[in-house]
Amino acid sequence: MKSVSQILQEIRPEQDFAASCNFLADGLLDSFDIVCLVAALEKNFCICIQGKDILPKNFCNAPAIGALLMKYGVES
Repeated sequence: MKSVSQILQEIRPEQDFAASCNFLADGLLDSFDIVCLVAALEKNFCICIQGKDILPKNFCNAPAIGALLMKYGVES
């Protein structure tokens, strides 16, 4: 099983996610990247993220993604 940081690096290997507090505001992820991230998280953690949870606030940084995963019973 991959970590969230590994998944992020696979989606955008040229970006330094560790240096960002807001992936969206800093331009590290765009809407297409979020779609890819949702698909990768679902596959990697065997979960189904509901549409109501696919909001920018849930993908703006690693803690937000971790909180979303915890909502689905995953400890990242």
